[in-house]
Amino acid sequence: MDELLQYLKDLGINQQTINHPAFFTVEEGLQWHDRIPGLHCKTLFLKDKKDKLWLVVIPFHIRADLNRLEKKIGSARLSFGKPELLESTLRVKPGSVTPFAVMHDNPPKVQVVLDQSIPKADLVCYHPMRNDYTTTIAANDLLKFLRATGHEPMIVDCAA
Repeated sequence: MDELLQYLKDLGINQQTINHPAFFTVEEGLQWHDRIPGLHCKTLFLKDKKDKLWLVVIPFHIRADLNRLEKKIGSARLSFGKPELLESTLRVKPGSVTPFAVMHDNPPKVQVVLDQSIPKADLVCYHPMRNDYTTTIAANDLLKFLRATGHEPMIVDCAA
């Protein structure tokens, strides 16, 4: 987490990070959404049948329909990436998946997909590599961060 916060600082990105009990699901974190301003999102680490890796970031209230998402992003059949693949690629554990983890994907192998509502938000909230903290940054700064790591995001309507 310290490495990420320093990287954000080096990029000139303002952030606010708040400690809270660890949550592993969106439902567990709902009680904190009102306490932490910003668009709260979930991040899915996916692999398609051609072994391409995807990191899909969607607002917490959107249901992930992998069949529809495949068509929207032009992927082969999607499934959730195994924990071992997640840890070896992005160096995070299940429950802590975050778009910030692409800083460990070098050279870039993961295609980041953002729901179209994310760049339109004022603030966005993600785990900073661990699920007992939430880091809030401006949505424009998320794009700046992703591009600085070599990840040009696809922006699509992920709603079913």
